[in-house]
Amino acid sequence: MPSGEPAAVPTVWPGVAYPLGATYDGAGTNFSVFSEVADRVELCLIGKDGSEERINLEEVDGYVWHCYLPTVTPGQRYGFRVHGPWDPAAGHRCDPSKLLLDPYGKSFHGDFEFSQALFSYDLNAEDLASGGTPPRIDSLGHTMTSVVINPYFDWVSDRAPRTPYHETVIYEAHVKGMTQRHPGIPEGLRGTYAGLHHPVIIDHLKSLNVTAIELMPVHQFLHDHRLIDLGLRNYWGYNTFGFFAPHHEYAANKHAGGAVAEFKTMVRAFHEAGIEVILDVVYNHTAEGNHLGPTLNFRGIDNAAYYRLLDGDLRLYKDFTGTGNSLNARHPHTLQLIMDSLRYWVMEMHVDGFRFDLAATLAREFYDVDRLSAFFDLVQQDPVVSQVKLIAEPWDVGEGGYQVGNFPGLWTEWNGKYRDTVRDYWRGEPATLGEFASRLTGSSDLYEATGRRPSASINFVTCHDGFTLNDLVSYNEKHNEANGEDNRDGESHNRSWNCGVEGPTDDPDILALRGKQMRNIMGTLMVSQGTPMISHGDEIGRTQRGNNNVYCQDSELSWMDWSLCEKNADLLEFTRKVTQLRKDHPVFRRRRFFEGKPIRSGDQVRDIAWLTPAGEEMTLEDWGTGLGKCVAVFLNGDAISAPNERGERVVDDSFLLCFNAHDRPQHFVTPSGYYAKEWTAALDTADDTGSTELVAKAGEKISLPARSLLVMRKTA
Repeated sequence: MPSGEPAAVPTVWPGVAYPLGATYDGAGTNFSVFSEVADRVELCLIGKDGSEERINLEEVDGYVWHCYLPTVTPGQRYGFRVHGPWDPAAGHRCDPSKLLLDPYGKSFHGDFEFSQALFSYDLNAEDLASGGTPPRIDSLGHTMTSVVINPYFDWVSDRAPRTPYHETVIYEAHVKGMTQRHPGIPEGLRGTYAGLHHPVIIDHLKSLNVTAIELMPVHQFLHDHRLIDLGLRNYWGYNTFGFFAPHHEYAANKHAGGAVAEFKTMVRAFHEAGIEVILDVVYNHTAEGNHLGPTLNFRGIDNAAYYRLLDGDLRLYKDFTGTGNSLNARHPHTLQLIMDSLRYWVMEMHVDGFRFDLAATLAREFYDVDRLSAFFDLVQQDPVVSQVKLIAEPWDVGEGGYQVGNFPGLWTEWNGKYRDTVRDYWRGEPATLGEFASRLTGSSDLYEATGRRPSASINFVTCHDGFTLNDLVSYNEKHNEANGEDNRDGESHNRSWNCGVEGPTDDPDILALRGKQMRNIMGTLMVSQGTPMISHGDEIGRTQRGNNNVYCQDSELSWMDWSLCEKNADLLEFTRKVTQLRKDHPVFRRRRFFEGKPIRSGDQVRDIAWLTPAGEEMTLEDWGTGLGKCVAVFLNGDAISAPNERGERVVDDSFLLCFNAHDRPQHFVTPSGYYAKEWTAALDTADDTGSTELVAKAGEKISLPARSLLVMRKTA
């Protein structure tokens, strides 16, 4: 049989219930799909001409319907039709007129045509929530199809870098946005997995000392009908319907199933460069939306199993995500799908970790967020998933959804409190010095009680969601008019400061201040204990022209402008300098929290000391005074308690970090006595590239310019 064409009279063997999905073994393909509600399930083989061959699945084990077709090879397109109750009031929405995509599909082909055919209710009905008799219009030809893939790939000698968290620098990136405008990438590879691992991208990341690239969603996702009607697209991709498939639009290889091999090639190339690949994954909801959404796969296969339904009205969906539905992580088969997906991406696609979007949703057993939920139990005991990087976005939009610091011991978290504190500090907002001190030293108040280390705090000031670093210092207000929602979307409280003028300006003083503020934030990020994350393009001053919610902007507004490498060369050079400083000095990336105690009995030198501008250790009274904008921190490189991987003592230089967030210069006195005899500046944000030749003796008064950070190294 030619690849991709169904057999005229297919031979059907019983097959097996696991693994779920379509599994090619080198000779034929096993098909398997779960549905507890189904009365009958048909496997539909789709020809390249759109013809359909239906095969009734006779074998059912534990609600898993399956067969083996010895003649089916990679490239074959397929789907399922599920026969069962149409009873929305009971939570059931079976509609055999819909060709359903495989929840375990490894690849998808085609596109969606948003018409009546995709919906299981009359789009013209007055009561769209009534759940009346569906119109039964066949969706074949209007929907995508699943594709059997070839799972075999030559990984050569691929090895996971397995970079320890305390040595990790994460770079959050968008596959298309990172590559679409790069002049060094061949035009046919821009916006693709192949373009992302081009040497010019890898060289750029290596120059920034990046150890892990965190990709915004690459699971197969849907472009919302509403956005398409507005001439927009779901650029970010937080709208998954295929949890096992790399998004096909990001593949330069447009052949059915081509995205899989291209993605694997990308991972292999990053690993060769020593860079880990982390995926931003969206297991909290799917692209089918609420009760008014299309019937693509989960809804028609087993609606009540896959989704959280409203207790008082099973026609409707619980929505902890703001997207219309929430996956039912309480159901064993939904949990199995999530865990199978995670293991697949680790074992078959070789990724190194995951960042879980709105992770609090996965912890909701009933309504409240539960740290002991079944999902966390499964992750904890899983021999594969428990060994990779697990990063939580520790909130959702439901009640009690803000859970920063409350995830279990295996997990690291996007530290939203770090983001807010650093933003407020550098824009001059009133804040307690204790809060700033906690964030700078790894947020022990959030993570130590659960046995976690400073690296549990994923420190970030900007990310895909919100202002870029450049816009954070250039706009007081969001400017999202291009999104078609009258600027109502996106966060309104951004903790930003435009430095005197809203948006673009030619004023040299304001531009100089903005540049210094960006260096202050990037510098603070890299000298903070924890795991730093850079948002793509911040190192070159990328702007979205004040739009803080470019989720629908697949355009130059959201893509990286690589010409900024030349325009903002100073910022790029500064970022490289400060990431190298962090890499070279383990005192900035300690594995354990500071103790604040003398390092030896009778020795007054602590592992950390907080100093007033007068060079004296702060007292309890000092912590409550107005010194919160002007403070120095002594980091003792001779007092690093945790040994290296060989059990050897770690010794580093000692540093003095001098912060001045005031709008005027401030005099600092370098500490004398047992701290040091001489200090030499290692980084100065008052200079465009962070360079300076400042040398100061102990007890010497130095002037720190307004809104600047000075990093001094002990040299005698």
